[in-house]
Amino acid sequence: MYSLMLIAVGVVIVSHVAFMAMEMFFWLHPKVRRIFGKTEQQAQDSKVLAANVGLYNGFLAAGLLWGLWINTPGVLTFFLVCIVIAGVYGGLTAKRSILYIQGLPAIIALALVWFYFS
Repeated sequence: MYSLMLIAVGVVIVSHVAFMAMEMFFWLHPKVRRIFGKTEQQAQDSKVLAANVGLYNGFLAAGLLWGLWINTPGVLTFFLVCIVIAGVYGGLTAKRSILYIQGLPAIIALALVWFYFS
């Protein structure tokens, strides 16, 4: 069960590092613009905001890494719940796929964290 939990949390970490990289460093790249549905002008106009959002995604990934490092369910729960809330909010307000891409993996990881540590 521990390995399954590590894999699930790892998927969430890797995805948030990828979000961070796309939003902070590659926002203007055509492939990233296509992923986020932005025109060249929209991407140019929103690059500072995207970098800020990317930084937050990096903090979420770092928090999960820290939680794994110290092996503390409370820390893992906090950061996973933050991601679930962000995924639900993004799914309701921006793009429904955010719920599935960001929220669902975090919900699965959260359930496995609770199952493993209970």
